[in-house]
Amino acid sequence: MDPDLDAGLFDIHLSDSEDGANDAEPAEGGQPQRQEAEAPADRTAQSEEEFQSVRKGYVVKVENGEVWKSIKLPLGTGRLPKPEAQALLHAVEELYFFRRYAEGARFVRTVLDGDRDGDEAPELDNDTRKLLRYYEKKCNEKTESS
Repeated sequence: MDPDLDAGLFDIHLSDSEDGANDAEPAEGGQPQRQEAEAPADRTAQSEEEFQSVRKGYVVKVENGEVWKSIKLPLGTGRLPKPEAQALLHAVEELYFFRRYAEGARFVRTVLDGDRDGDEAPELDNDTRKLLRYYEKKCNEKTESS
């Protein structure tokens, strides 16, 4: 048997890349010393009056199963903000979940192709575009198999 294997599975030897003489500077890629790190933000920075004013204006968002109706199409051109892109995904996921496959596929086509009046489709990030295409494909498959 190989003598290197006789040491055992958990016989791992690690070397310390920093010696004790150079504690003032972190190793390349290392974390700064605790005193050099920024102090965490004060969690009580908001006064009670500010909190109460925010609380008065807060309205709970209630989703009742019709997310796609809350999205105004066409979306327009330009980069779509992340919350709006997430709303698109939630809408098509909801249509898929409720087995409304034809509506889901139509919704995705409308979003990705833009308006029929010549408006261009919005700029979506690659992940959102891939997920929308995926749901369109799945919806079309389910519609054809029904």
